[in-house]
Amino acid sequence: QVQLVESGGGLVQAGGSLRLSCAVSGRPFSNYAMGWFRQAPGKEREFVAAITRSGSSTHYADSVKGRFTISRDNAKNTVYLQIYSLKPEDTAVYYCAAQQRTRLGASPDYWGQGTQVTVSS
Repeated sequence: QVQLVESGGGLVQAGGSLRLSCAVSGRPFSNYAMGWFRQAPGKEREFVAAITRSGSSTHYADSVKGRFTISRDNAKNTVYLQIYSLKPEDTAVYYCAAQQRTRLGASPDYWGQGTQVTVSS
């Protein structure tokens, strides 16, 4: 089993920044492609960003390109999501996800419990 624990969420003003972290345990971290998803109130969960096992390639939803950066530290078993220029529409629960393949697919194998990000206008 793989355990994912997110942290770093909170309440922030529009225009501010946050860095979310996801600590992974249970299996070799470098075996897993990682990603971030989010779910806003009343909406379905949506893809935000993904990074390959090696960290050599990243992919972003169009809505966050240029403001969000995903990265990973395989030595620390942690994946990060740096968020800049936060907007009220970024308000959501952010989930970390893992899948044992080179690139994250549509149905990750493992999910974290989520961390709340609230952006005030």
